[in-house]
Amino acid sequence: MSSTDSAGAHAGPPSGLSSEEAAAYEREVYAHSGKAAVADVTTMFAAIVLLILGGLEILQSIAAIANDDIFVTTQNYVFQFDVTTWGWIHLVLGILALFVAVGILRNQGWALIGGIVLAILSTLANFATIPYYPWWSLTIIAFNALLVWALCSRYVRPY
Repeated sequence: MSSTDSAGAHAGPPSGLSSEEAAAYEREVYAHSGKAAVADVTTMFAAIVLLILGGLEILQSIAAIANDDIFVTTQNYVFQFDVTTWGWIHLVLGILALFVAVGILRNQGWALIGGIVLAILSTLANFATIPYYPWWSLTIIAFNALLVWALCSRYVRPY
């Protein structure tokens, strides 16, 4: 009995299999499908993006820690802001991102979830620094959105 229809698409497991055997069959078919290949490539892309984001977060943190006073000039006033705390937050996020990216490259399940969580935390941290570094922060937020999409695409269920 064939498990493909007339167009060559997967039509499901052969009849007469137990639920465990049918699930194993579906996993095997999915593992050799184009969807699995796209998910694998996307996950590797996500790991590389996370490595880049981690490096950028570390650079941003060094800039914030080294030059911790930012002056904003308005018509009548000059405001001084201290961004040391944000610098340390970005440093921790950057270091964690590097570790999680290595975990993703080593195909660790915890790293996929960790990458999504870190991208969300990084987005929140960069959203708060938009007034200080608008283009840099928006660039990092865009990369984080791409990262979340790439990591979530890994969990495409076979049907």
